[in-house]
Amino acid sequence: MSRARQPPLVTGISPNEGISWTKVTIRGENLGTGPTDLIGLTICGHNCLLTAEWMSASKIVCRVGQAKNDKGDIIVTTKSGGRGTSTVSFKLLKPEKIGILDQSAVWVDEMNYYDMRTDRNKGIPPLSLRPANPLGIEIDKGRFPQKDLETLFPGMSADFTSENFSAAWYLIENHSTTSFDQLKMAVVNLKKQANKKNEGSLAYVKGGLSTFFEAQDALSAIHQKLEADGTEKVEGSMTQKLENVLNRASNTADTLFQEVLGRKDKADSTRNALNVLQRFKFLFNLPLNIERNIQKGDYDVVINDYEKAKSLFGKTEVQVFRKYYAEVETRIEALRELLLDKLLETPSTLHDQKRYIRYLSDLHAPGDPAWQCIGAQHQWILQLMHNCKESYVKEQKGKNIFFPMLDLDSDVRPSPIGHLGQTASLKRGSSCQSGRDDAWRYKAPQQVVFVEKLTKLVVSQLPNFWKLWISYVNGSLFSETAEKSGQMERSKKNARQRQNDFKKMIQEVMHSLVKLIRGALLPFSLREGESRQYGGWEMKSELSGQWLTHVIQTVRLSAESLTALEIPNDTLQVIQDLILDLRVRCIIVTLQHTAEDIKRLAEKEDWVVDNEGLTSLPSHFEQCIIHSLQSLKTVLDCKPGEASVFQQQKIQEDVCQLSIGIMQVFIDCLEQLSTKPDGDIDTSHLSVDVSSPDLFGSIHEDSSLTSEQRVLITLSNCRYLERHTFLNIAEHFEKHGFQGVEKITQVSMESLKELDQRLFEMYIESKADPIVGSLEPGIYAGYFDWKDCLVPAG
Repeated sequence: MSRARQPPLVTGISPNEGISWTKVTIRGENLGTGPTDLIGLTICGHNCLLTAEWMSASKIVCRVGQAKNDKGDIIVTTKSGGRGTSTVSFKLLKPEKIGILDQSAVWVDEMNYYDMRTDRNKGIPPLSLRPANPLGIEIDKGRFPQKDLETLFPGMSADFTSENFSAAWYLIENHSTTSFDQLKMAVVNLKKQANKKNEGSLAYVKGGLSTFFEAQDALSAIHQKLEADGTEKVEGSMTQKLENVLNRASNTADTLFQEVLGRKDKADSTRNALNVLQRFKFLFNLPLNIERNIQKGDYDVVINDYEKAKSLFGKTEVQVFRKYYAEVETRIEALRELLLDKLLETPSTLHDQKRYIRYLSDLHAPGDPAWQCIGAQHQWILQLMHNCKESYVKEQKGKNIFFPMLDLDSDVRPSPIGHLGQTASLKRGSSCQSGRDDAWRYKAPQQVVFVEKLTKLVVSQLPNFWKLWISYVNGSLFSETAEKSGQMERSKKNARQRQNDFKKMIQEVMHSLVKLIRGALLPFSLREGESRQYGGWEMKSELSGQWLTHVIQTVRLSAESLTALEIPNDTLQVIQDLILDLRVRCIIVTLQHTAEDIKRLAEKEDWVVDNEGLTSLPSHFEQCIIHSLQSLKTVLDCKPGEASVFQQQKIQEDVCQLSIGIMQVFIDCLEQLSTKPDGDIDTSHLSVDVSSPDLFGSIHEDSSLTSEQRVLITLSNCRYLERHTFLNIAEHFEKHGFQGVEKITQVSMESLKELDQRLFEMYIESKADPIVGSLEPGIYAGYFDWKDCLVPAG
């Protein structure tokens, strides 16, 4: 029987305050098992379920609605857990009022703009110009319900501009509590307004009285003349004259007022043009404003203006507007090209790349600018890596092979210089450190400096490249405008389709990094045809184990930095393979150099013996191997994700043979010392008893030793090596994880015993020679020969 689920618990909301329709992220526990399990979500008492988007059992995204309370809890209800609780609250802020000079996202409808100045000659209803308070007294709204008034006055209206205006309704609604004196004052005000209108009409008539009188006199004279003549001829003649007079008067009037009327028409047309320019100055000034804002870099302003112009004039049929809108589109197209060039420009920061991609998406640029940017960034990183290799190869060919160590920045990752100093501190004993190591900590080979620079370059550039891809996948490159237009969904779909292409890009960068490092340090591991592209270094001498240890540390730090980006492990596997090969090579080179150093130990034998009859040679030999193994400790240790160096059988055999070779080199060194020719040997001391107690005390660093003394000292060293030194070295081999230690010890012991036997026989032979020399003449005295004797018969 399954345990009942716990009720939902909201523990956080981000942001915790805002105005209505603010997008918030709710976090908590037991917030549902899926979108269908979420059945209720309220913020400050308002239902927000319609805008809720269930992300996980601990995360929900929604928008705050028109809440009733200023501050309240966030309550989540699920089918599985029921009604939940909240430990946090959300504060609803009231939106600020917008002033006349404040910027607003609400467009003003300019098409309904009405200018009284340009329409003076049109017939305007007088009532439309009446004030809102025609009585001129204070309005005091009554408490009569509107429905009751509509019932009392069916079909009537309280609007004084309506044809069905009811004065009683108006007075009851606006002046039900007004005093009688105030109503009398309102009557006086109405009378004054009527008198003003009558006086205006009367003044108009008075001003034209002379003209009316002159016209009346002319008509009376013509009428009297017609009555006096009384004939049709006179009537026709007078009628013709009257027409001529009227025509001349009309022509004269036209001539007199033609200039005035022309100026009036011109002024009207200019006024209309200015009015159009004033009303639509946003569009007419937009091309120039776009150019200015582009020069200043205010791309956000350009995009906002373009969106506004597109919504207002994108589908206009007016030719002037279409012409100017075409100019706007031309400049916007130029801006798209400019932003695309800036986006693909390298080097560039991630912030700038996201900004330009957002601008291009808001401008509805064709294609996929984000993917173009990813491709350009990929090619640029590859080019940087190859340019880095070419520059260091040229420097190596033009200068000495050693190059001063570069001072690396510490902002990318912990600098390996500290590790370099630490490695340098693990110096070998004075017996195995050559003169060429003195400048080791001051100068670095060119290949090592190149690997430092190359890994720093990749680790500094790849994070931005990876984050750009992540932003492309989750859609955070685009603004809310692009989200509403569906561009974000298309981008996510494209990202899903291009996952394999991006994975190939990352793999190409990783393979180039690994092959460039192999070309500098392990050229023999490259295939045929790759040496020219990734190699080209002058290999005068192979790097020492100390430099290889430093390089391994550098590559390990780079791999850790790349792993932190959550790059898939299969993509980083090539780096792990490179680290393994470098570790193997470092071990082999270190063992080879150790054999060379041990070979030079013969030159440093001082033949000074201690109380046990030993020289310092076995101690030097043991210390040399111990320091060599200590320098390999970081190489032999496995970091997370790394495999053991000795996992392959061939590597075990190679390391075992090298270890045996080191032991054999020292055994040969002992044999060489025991048989070392010495021209200062005193023959009188050949038969001296070397076991006398005075012998070892008389040996000094500058004294000349006989061959017998050297053999005896060597035999003493061999016995100590067999009983102590070789066993200690075997323990150190096992401690550091070497394989086949038994074989190394067995073969070394056999070689040492063979040397011991040879040296002992040599010493016995040298002691027996004087005795044999004294007996040999008597043996052959008389020339006796057994052949001449008879064979015994019984």
